[in-house]
Amino acid sequence: MSSCSTTKEATSQPNKRSAASFTLPQLKLLDYILLLVVGCFLGWLYYRSSIGIHYHWQWQKAFDLVFSSSQSNEIPYFFQGVFSTIRISLWGMLFAAIFGLLLALARRSSLLFLRLPANAYIQLVRNIPPLVFVFIFYFFISSQLVPLLGLNDLFRFYNGQENAFQSFLFGSSQLWENLFSGILCVGLIAAAYIAEVIRAGLDSIDNGQWEAADSLGLSKFDRFRFVIFPQAIAGIVPALAGQFISIVKDSSIISLISIQEITFVGSEMANSSGLIFEIWLLVGAVYLVLCLSLSLLFSKLEKHSLRHLQR
Repeated sequence: MSSCSTTKEATSQPNKRSAASFTLPQLKLLDYILLLVVGCFLGWLYYRSSIGIHYHWQWQKAFDLVFSSSQSNEIPYFFQGVFSTIRISLWGMLFAAIFGLLLALARRSSLLFLRLPANAYIQLVRNIPPLVFVFIFYFFISSQLVPLLGLNDLFRFYNGQENAFQSFLFGSSQLWENLFSGILCVGLIAAAYIAEVIRAGLDSIDNGQWEAADSLGLSKFDRFRFVIFPQAIAGIVPALAGQFISIVKDSSIISLISIQEITFVGSEMANSSGLIFEIWLLVGAVYLVLCLSLSLLFSKLEKHSLRHLQR
């Protein structure tokens, strides 16, 4: 009987652990205090806006405007901006991660003609305000880059009808050039910071790991792919998470060059309707949901990477 009970307890423990892994995080006393403080602050702002500046909240009108569409077959204009922000952020993350990795490798290269341009680009981007970089890129580089890459026929003279897959990934074909410019803008800015994060992660790997990889007779690519990079990426997940979340927030900058993401759409709707506070609070809520979702996702990845290192 005792052996049967112990086996039942042993088999039930993994189930309990697996079930517990899907439970929501438990809030502590400090979390409740912070939530109370934030709630009191929001209540005070609401009170002061109603009493101090005599602002009349019109949430029903704001929600009607957000969920209304100009045409029956189109999604509401507000959500078009939301989806545009998501597209720019996701493609920008992919481009920034690839280009940042290449910059980090070039930054650590022993070849001067690779190391010097990579270092110059990183220092240039990190020491120029993002707004100035966006204007320089859009007005002086983007207009020349599209013809140089042979994308005129695709972006500016495309007369075909995009399919559902193209619309899902890239949106309307009339805005493909704007999407391309926005992705390059946020990606080029973020790549400089991601390159430094990856370089620091690679430099943190102990020399013994490099020597152990060499002793296995691995090629340079296999040594980097199977030994060094997995250890480096596990240690820089929190820093990369911060940079990827910054891409979502920095995508609001490109609204100044008339790219129709959520900030540009919110500005148009707020100015045309007069619902200044309501629309901008909804725009802020969208960014909060997107960034918080990424934060939770990367926290899961961080825990997974730490478990991988401990094995």
